Amino acid sequence: MTIKTAGWLCVFGSDISFDRTHIRRGAGMKKISPISRSKRFAGGPAADVAQFTESVSFDHRLWKHDILGSMAHATMLQKIGVLTKKELRAIVKGLDAIGREIANGKFKWRPELEDVHMNIEAELTRRVPAGAKLHTARSRNDQVTLDLRLWLRDEIIALLGEIAGLQRALVSLGEKNSDVLIPGYTHLQRAQPVYLAHHLLAYVEMLERDCERLWDCRARANVCPLGSGAIAGSTLPLNRMLVAKLLGFVDASGKPQLTQNSMDAVSDRDFAVEFCAAAALLAVHLSRLAEDLILWASVEFNFIKIADAYTTGSSLMPQKKNPDIAELARGKSGRVFGNLIALLTLLKGLPMTYNRDLQEDKERLFDTADTMHATVRIVAAMLQNTKVNRTACDRAASDPALLATDLADYLVRKGMAFRQAHHVVGAVVALAEKTGKPLNRLTLAELQSVDKIFGRDALGVFNLSRAMAKRNLTGAPGTKEVAKQLMRWREQLS
Repeated sequence: MTIKTAGWLCVFGSDISFDRTHIRRGAGMKKISPISRSKRFAGGPAADVAQFTESVSFDHRLWKHDILGSMAHATMLQKIGVLTKKELRAIVKGLDAIGREIANGKFKWRPELEDVHMNIEAELTRRVPAGAKLHTARSRNDQVTLDLRLWLRDEIIALLGEIAGLQRALVSLGEKNSDVLIPGYTHLQRAQPVYLAHHLLAYVEMLERDCERLWDCRARANVCPLGSGAIAGSTLPLNRMLVAKLLGFVDASGKPQLTQNSMDAVSDRDFAVEFCAAAALLAVHLSRLAEDLILWASVEFNFIKIADAYTTGSSLMPQKKNPDIAELARGKSGRVFGNLIALLTLLKGLPMTYNRDLQEDKERLFDTADTMHATVRIVAAMLQNTKVNRTACDRAASDPALLATDLADYLVRKGMAFRQAHHVVGAVVALAEKTGKPLNRLTLAELQSVDKIFGRDALGVFNLSRAMAKRNLTGAPGTKEVAKQLMRWREQLS
């Protein structure tokens, strides 16, 4: 079945259609107090305990997935005879109404009910007496991990889309400046010439690996834990496969994916750790990109100009134009790393199975997702508002020392062993420094004073266009290869 509501969509594969008409309270049903403490306790928790233990202040964001899970669970309960069709329709109608109220900001969350699950169930039971049956064969232990898995599936899909947007921004900037050369750096020292586009495409490759890791993470999150109960499942004949199908916990062939151990199911947070780990590596890549942009935007490099809207000024120095967005993107990585370490530390000493410590997983998981969404989006926007200073790039790339290795390759083609060629060119560089000349201004006589193998064609090595045309190995920064890679990524990301 499909339920379309204001601002949210629930999709089920069942053939049940929900009656939108008013469903009257079933005859003879006793109205039950929504959610109360077990009779095991003489009274409610102390006020400070209630405040310390509540989680609805942050887990309310799981509301949509909690309602989806409840609708699927109710559908299954009706199929096995726990609910009547009339009760099912009333429950789904009630959950639908609650969902619309939450979506419209009209639902009142009650901290004394602790979490999102109890808030929704209590309100449902207040409105629909049959709601008291909804928790049959279900525990908050398997309910919360269900909600988290549903939520994380959606978050990963959204983040993958945003990463693709960042990749497109990098490719676009590379295409607009496809003929611009810059020095490539090792140890932050000029090394060899590369196309700016090649440098940018390096980050596109990194981001693609991030996408692959996130997609793998989603596959492991896409396993249905509902039916595991608090720890030991249920004596009722639950149809876990039906619930899994209704909620989309299926593999590529449509086979339901179910957790195979109830104890593991309620205590497992590997999927959350895996997401935070993948996000941490994504944050590393964004931080490295930010560092390059910060350097390139400096007066010393002057390779790029970031639009005013994506920079800030100084409260003291009026001339300043600071790359704060890039700096914050770099800084956010520490926050994401911290969330990963917090989750790992949280889990490392927990005995089987569910422990209340696990309440602490959500803020770390939510913060990581929020941080990565925001950072990926803002970095993409910043790149879309960045221009390249061709003059400064050309000036830097024209340094003939960048082609010293090409000169060594020239000697190799003459039959010299590379180790000897490396030594010879080192001597040539020393001679250039001694005479105060750039490498391409040395005379043939000066080159031959180092080694007679140098011919008249040696200085042709320093023709930059020709040098770049020779770099046509797969993955190299050659003219044709970079154009091919830009086209490949443009088509892949289209």
